[in-house]
Amino acid sequence: MPFEPKGAAVRRGLRRVRGRIGTTLLTAFLILSLILSLVTPAHAGVADQVGATFGLMLQEVVSAFPPIEGLVVQVDGDRIYMDLSQKDGVLLGQEYTIFRKGEVFRHPASGKPLGRYEETLGYAQVLRVEATFAEAAFVPLEGKPQPRPEDGVRITRGRVRVAVVPPTDLTKGNADLRRVPFMLSLAMDQTKRFQSVDPGQVKELLLNSKMKGEELLVRPDRAVSLGKSLDVMAWLIPVLIERRGVTYLDVTWISAVTGAALFSRRQALARAEGAGDQRFPWEPRPED
Repeated sequence: MPFEPKGAAVRRGLRRVRGRIGTTLLTAFLILSLILSLVTPAHAGVADQVGATFGLMLQEVVSAFPPIEGLVVQVDGDRIYMDLSQKDGVLLGQEYTIFRKGEVFRHPASGKPLGRYEETLGYAQVLRVEATFAEAAFVPLEGKPQPRPEDGVRITRGRVRVAVVPPTDLTKGNADLRRVPFMLSLAMDQTKRFQSVDPGQVKELLLNSKMKGEELLVRPDRAVSLGKSLDVMAWLIPVLIERRGVTYLDVTWISAVTGAALFSRRQALARAEGAGDQRFPWEPRPED
């Protein structure tokens, strides 16, 4: 064996040790990565998938609330017939305000007509849509007169105030869905058709009332009373369900005026690219 200086031998030994340490660390890292992949929830990023899926539904939600106005043409008991049809944007389940116009009010100085007083008589939920008219079930307000032909019907042109409840997860995924109400509320606000209540305020009200969001589906009285507390016209109730291995987002719109379910939509979860769970909506995603 040829002579090797002592310093060179030491350096060669250190390289061997570092090589062994590097291999050990790499092996440990791979094992840790495998362990983390096993213990990380299989449905990581579900909140983002819910948000992406709701985005695909959003146009249908907006379409259910066209700002339109018409007249009552006939009244038959608790049925109202309106001079509005599908071409006007009428859909099954829509809810219209029934009102009666009163006297004209004028500018106090010029006497110029500015508008007319209105009295809300109740609400009507659409049951049937024909080519030239729509039939609706009338829900009266206590102490108000019955509607008659030439009374007005409308869906407001103003923003519809809505409360998004915390989602109900009926799957076995145990996903972190705390961000979902914030995501859905923001998406609705950005349409300029809706105005969402702070999801934190909604959650607090439900907790104080000892109510779960999904209970509003079967408790119309509570949907109305709690809706008055938040000054909203509707509740949006998201539910995750699983059918034959496929996870769906189901959203139901509950009227906070009558407590009736106005419409429901269901869609398989869409994949959100780069999705990752966050603890709170203001935190950056892991990949940021």
